[in-house]
Amino acid sequence: MPVSFCRPEDRTLILWAAILASSMGFIDSSVTSIAIPAMRTALGASLVEAQWINAAYLLVLSSLVLAGGAAGDRFGTARVFVWGIWVFVAGSIACAFAMDPSQMIAARAAKGIGAALMVPGSMAIISRAYPRAERGRALGLWAAASTATTALGPVLGGVLIHWGGEAGWRMIFGLNLPLGLVAVWLLRGRVLADVGQPGVRVDLVGAALATLGLGLMAYALTVAETGMAVGLAAALALVLFLLWEARTPAPMIRLGLFRNRAFAMTNAVTLVLYFALNGVMFYLPMTAVTAWGVNEFEVTAAFVPISVLIGLLSAQAGRWADRVGPAPLMAAGSALVATAYGGLAVVAVGAAFWREVVPLMAVAGVGLGLVVAPLTAAVMAEVQDGEQGAASGINNAVARVAGLIAVALLGRLAASYYGPTGEALPGFGLPGGDAAHLAATGAAFGHVAAIGSTAAALAAGLAAALALASVRRVR
Repeated sequence: MPVSFCRPEDRTLILWAAILASSMGFIDSSVTSIAIPAMRTALGASLVEAQWINAAYLLVLSSLVLAGGAAGDRFGTARVFVWGIWVFVAGSIACAFAMDPSQMIAARAAKGIGAALMVPGSMAIISRAYPRAERGRALGLWAAASTATTALGPVLGGVLIHWGGEAGWRMIFGLNLPLGLVAVWLLRGRVLADVGQPGVRVDLVGAALATLGLGLMAYALTVAETGMAVGLAAALALVLFLLWEARTPAPMIRLGLFRNRAFAMTNAVTLVLYFALNGVMFYLPMTAVTAWGVNEFEVTAAFVPISVLIGLLSAQAGRWADRVGPAPLMAAGSALVATAYGGLAVVAVGAAFWREVVPLMAVAGVGLGLVVAPLTAAVMAEVQDGEQGAASGINNAVARVAGLIAVALLGRLAASYYGPTGEALPGFGLPGGDAAHLAATGAAFGHVAAIGSTAAALAAGLAAALALASVRRVR
């Protein structure tokens, strides 16, 4: 008889270990966005360096997350999960003690490696610990608890940054130390059978090509002085990645899944919608703190409604998706996001944060609450039973790549729309009090929001086309 993954009485503790570890990753992105203005001032970081503080994490995570899932199969799910926690915590400590932008970028890349090992393992250990009849409820508890921590994270981070000064933004990275230690302690001695599968291959060549291609692409989009050679090298590396994935016996990405038209369109919706979401959410705190007279604690009011509304609406949206299909809800939710971001573009110059920005972000939260669960359902519905893990990994990677492209490209565009720097214009995302700086910053963010609105509108159009195709297929 095979040995069970864990004892029944240990399942709850394993669930909490997965929740705590996942919370570190979920909190990290939102809190880092809020902390960027303070970090730029303390570290003397330029706009490009601030972009790379975010991009280094997303680049490594999006490149390695699928290989991280395969590593869990090869070496043991819980073992690789714990490795990921240790690397993530070590990267967080390095972030807390970083003294210049290059050290921070390197530490963020290390965190990306940890997250790539940790993220696939969080759901995998829950799936292995619980029998099929109880798995849905356990995953639901994991999702609900993770949503709650994601909502509370920015608030706690805002408090630390606002009242702690430079020590405050450093302390937000230190929060991962107790979370990680408790997660590892909860798993200690409770996983009975986690030997892995020696025959499983890890696609290291694919991971290297993906990292090279995405890294060169991000560099080309971020640095204005980059010539065509870097862009061509990025394209070549990504083409080689696709060719390798099509031929290797153990690919990171099963390209055959994209022969399913609905699966391909759903991932296209993910790409453009998360491009809009990540671009606006990264540059909104920077604009609010440096131009709209909002402090780091107050700016969390723009983030919390989104997390709360996603948590409140996702279950109901999932039930509606079962009745009418996921595509109509994806279209409606994306249209709401497009409307909210279009409103941000209109009010960006001299925005009234509480009267205009926060309500618009709540509208975006309603839209995302309608989208998140149906989008996941649409991805899973279009693949065979044995391919859900691969499909989920691909969709997760697409969302991360969208964020990487958005932060790199929109930051470059924001800098160009801000105008030339000088004594009267310190630069986009840097603090300044005169009217010229406030107007230039608002105008630059307005263009970011307008592009985000256009991308969300494109997502709504793609989802509407998918809904129409589904109706025709049924007929």
